[in-house]
Amino acid sequence: MMFVSTVLLAQDPSSEKAKDSIKTEVVEVITSYAPKVTDAFKIKRKPVITLSKDVEKKALNYQIISVPVASTFIPASGTLKGIDVGKKELLFDNYLSVGFGNNTTPFFEGFVHQNTPFDSEYGISLKFTSTSDPVENTELSSSFYNIDLDMFYKQEERYFDWKMGFNLQRNKYNWYGLPTNINYTEQAINAIEEEQTYKNYKVYGEIEFDDSYIKKGSASIGYFSDILDSSEINVDLNSSFAFPLGRFGLNLEDLQIGASLNYLSGSFAKSYNDVNEEINHSFITAGIHPSYDYVFYNFDIKIGAKAYFSMDTENSKNQFFVYPDIKVSYPIIPKFANLYVGASGDLHNNSFKSLSERNPYISPTINITQTSETYNLFGGLKGVLADNVNYNVKGGYKNEEAKPLYILNYSKSDDGIKTAETNGFLFKGYEYGNSFNVVYDNVKTVSFIGEINYDFSKQISLGLNGEFNTYSLENQQEAWNLPKIKGDIFGKYKTEKWYAGANIYFVGSRKGVLYDYDNDTIIPVDLESYVDVNLNGGYHFSDIFSVFLKANNITNNSYQKFTNFNTQGFQVLGGIIWKFDTLF
Repeated sequence: MMFVSTVLLAQDPSSEKAKDSIKTEVVEVITSYAPKVTDAFKIKRKPVITLSKDVEKKALNYQIISVPVASTFIPASGTLKGIDVGKKELLFDNYLSVGFGNNTTPFFEGFVHQNTPFDSEYGISLKFTSTSDPVENTELSSSFYNIDLDMFYKQEERYFDWKMGFNLQRNKYNWYGLPTNINYTEQAINAIEEEQTYKNYKVYGEIEFDDSYIKKGSASIGYFSDILDSSEINVDLNSSFAFPLGRFGLNLEDLQIGASLNYLSGSFAKSYNDVNEEINHSFITAGIHPSYDYVFYNFDIKIGAKAYFSMDTENSKNQFFVYPDIKVSYPIIPKFANLYVGASGDLHNNSFKSLSERNPYISPTINITQTSETYNLFGGLKGVLADNVNYNVKGGYKNEEAKPLYILNYSKSDDGIKTAETNGFLFKGYEYGNSFNVVYDNVKTVSFIGEINYDFSKQISLGLNGEFNTYSLENQQEAWNLPKIKGDIFGKYKTEKWYAGANIYFVGSRKGVLYDYDNDTIIPVDLESYVDVNLNGGYHFSDIFSVFLKANNITNNSYQKFTNFNTQGFQVLGGIIWKFDTLF
């Protein structure tokens, strides 16, 4: 300020007149503080910092904010009143069951397996049952036994799992059903060797991939034989593929393709009418089965087909078969009524093993061929009547070419005295009218099926199944041994300690045959309908020990499942079950 005043005075003319000389003035400039080096000090290595209240650390509370996502689940409306989960049942890896019944019937069943630290598993299962002469009023032995042994090894790899195993089956039966219209002498009966034993050995393997176009595959080699020089080899290969179609359009499902290759070859030592005629059969069958499932405006649609190329190498005959595999369903009333219709078909490889499993009393003198189910048209309605009642009603019409039918063989000892051929060869044990032949015919079947299940509670459930069939044949007089009506009623009861079950089977009348004295004329006969009532139950002493009791045919009804072959009467079997995790 002093400097500015001096300049202003110097410029004033009146001042120049008043003072002729210029005086020296001192100008003092005041500036801000200038620090000195001596004023600095060192920062401590561990300074103590004191924060003000404005910057103090505050407690944080975290919360989850739910964000809705897309879901196809639609919960059913209702009011939750309570859930009785009950006591959680303990599950064990292994079990052994031993029992004994009337007619000298021992029983054993068990399964034992072990897991290793290297993602592998191995195990063995065994089932055995036998009985001694259970059928009353038979001249021949009706004893039988069944053995089923299976061993396996399973390994889990990084990208796939595989399993291999060995199965052994041995089943003994007797041709005890002699014709009632022939009086056999004691000498003839003593000459009959009625025993038949079936043996089956099979090596099998399976593989399943985790993430691959190849979903799974299986292979097996089986050898089936009996004690009368019959034998059969069955090689079976199967695989399934899934090809994604997303590259061709959005929301496209995978295309499923199944492929199969089967080789079946067998022989019988003789035919029924000629001891010098050997019967052989041999088939090679390759098949492919593409299918595609998708949903269109609430319609669940499956479109597919089955194609097979079959070579009958024994008769030098090749055939190509194509069958539909289509099913469409639509919920008329969601959950309560679902309407479905479809068309299917298939090629069935009959074998000595499969035919003997349905009727163990066949003779080892049969012709074997394939059955072509050219079409099977069906439609029905299924759903629920209430939360605990479900039903299924179905009708169908199918056509089968070369459908196998069981018909009784005639007796070579037609007078009850002869025991040998005119050439001196003794009759086999199945040549006394006590075995069955297999004949083939083209059969059209109209069927109606009804099913209903009622879960009364978590402890009690009931069910009813019924089936009605009508048959139309081209060559045979009747649909031998096929019932027109059959059904069953079943129920289950279970608590923490007790359990029980019941099954009531009903099979309507069927048609069988008898032969007149000269064996030239077939006489159709009626096999009466029957009811078979079976009960079972048990008690759990603890989580690991239980007892069981089974009672079959409690009405002691001696009915015929096949012509001349009466079944066992009342049967009872009881035993104990032990469940455990490991033996070691």
